[in-house]
Amino acid sequence: MSSQVLVAGAGPTGLTLAIDLARRGVAVRVVDRAGRFFAGSRGDGIQPRTLEVFDDLGVLDAVLAAGTPQPLMRAYFGGQLVAERRMSQLREPTPAVPYPNPWMLGQSETERLLRERLADFGVAVELSTTLVDFAQDGDGVTVTLSGAVGVETVRTDFLVGTDGGRSTVRKLLGVPFAGSTDESVRMLLGDVRADALDHEFGYWFADADAPMDGIALSPLPGGRAFQFAAPLTRDTEPTLDVLQGYVDRLAGRPELVLTDLTWSTVWRPNIRLAQRFRDARVFLAGDAAHVHPPTGGQGMNTGIQDAYNLGWKLEAALRDPGPDTEALLDTYETERRAVAARVLGLTTEILEKTLEGAEDAMERGENTHQLDISYRNPLPRGTAENTLFAGDRAPDAPLLDSSAQPVRLFDLFRGPHSTLLVFGSDDIGTPEHGTRIVSIVRSASIVRSSASGNGALIDPTGAAFRAYDAIEGTRVLVRPDGYVGEHVG
Repeated sequence: MSSQVLVAGAGPTGLTLAIDLARRGVAVRVVDRAGRFFAGSRGDGIQPRTLEVFDDLGVLDAVLAAGTPQPLMRAYFGGQLVAERRMSQLREPTPAVPYPNPWMLGQSETERLLRERLADFGVAVELSTTLVDFAQDGDGVTVTLSGAVGVETVRTDFLVGTDGGRSTVRKLLGVPFAGSTDESVRMLLGDVRADALDHEFGYWFADADAPMDGIALSPLPGGRAFQFAAPLTRDTEPTLDVLQGYVDRLAGRPELVLTDLTWSTVWRPNIRLAQRFRDARVFLAGDAAHVHPPTGGQGMNTGIQDAYNLGWKLEAALRDPGPDTEALLDTYETERRAVAARVLGLTTEILEKTLEGAEDAMERGENTHQLDISYRNPLPRGTAENTLFAGDRAPDAPLLDSSAQPVRLFDLFRGPHSTLLVFGSDDIGTPEHGTRIVSIVRSASIVRSSASGNGALIDPTGAAFRAYDAIEGTRVLVRPDGYVGEHVG
């Protein structure tokens, strides 16, 4: 069997990439060596920029329905309630930032919703299917898979490794994974029930003389489970009895009994960045390219946005192969590796604060929301001058159509196309392949007096003009991944 893109790894990164490719008409296969789908919370924080990605991919409503906002955390020192606070200050939506707050949903639930969306395009994850080897040439990649029916050889145009921190794809490429694993620091994580606790809140239990050396129980949406997190001071298995021991020692509440341990692990700080994200026709994304501490809730979100950056570029290369799209593929590594390095620095800083017991270690600012990520980098050597290279995230803004019905810029961006915003005129010309042209004017009178009849959208409050720093005549090209590729005017 042949496919245009083979994705190895069916976590959030691989599923996001597969959805983005499938909706563009690219034939995609997703394989995973696991025998069953992951069941556990793990990456349970979805950042605002990822919510925008999910909006575009058509899964936002399901994610919002299944999840919850970040809970109010109750801190108990020596068994006494001493404070209530949120990890992130709640922010009101604005026209430019419609989803300003992180959203909580266990990773296994996020993956389930992404698989359901992928199924809308007729694509299913192939479990118990291991990538054994591959060889690439100038025309494609020959991949050896081992599955339930035996060994299979497949031919694909591109291979993308989204197969986690122990990535087989990365190892077969021989790409160095620079960084460190700190064996002196370990954390016990698990999903448990704690029916004696109010599930509307999160909890921090610690001794009064060591307030930062405690345990956290964070409510998981969709049931009665909490995610448990505790420092591990000695070698032990992550069993229910061990978790209960922490609660008995630090909570001081005999009625607090843990049950139904559904997932557990021992985590060690493993902070690494792949030397390369691309090797000809093979790409790395997500944990296969970078692994983060859980502090800050960045790892899953960074991988999802790797996929969102790569999908449209692969489609462009398949549709129109040549020097320009080769250069475009190179921008995946240039853009996303710089972001991953920055995020690794951020999560490491938060981890160090946590280990030092800093008072602000639990607080999260807007720098964790990933809305400020920019691709304002110099063009890589050899990049063609007309390559679509991006700057900042394209903000949202409310508009009206000619019938005075509300329209959002995000509604116009949604889908597998670039968007050219033309400000101050509805004389928009002829769109290029894969580009939608949208005319934005300040007044309905311009629409009524227009001779071209292109149906300009009205910016009654000037929000779009301000968001894009636009005057009459400004033209802004927004890439399929929602970043400004060109701003003229």
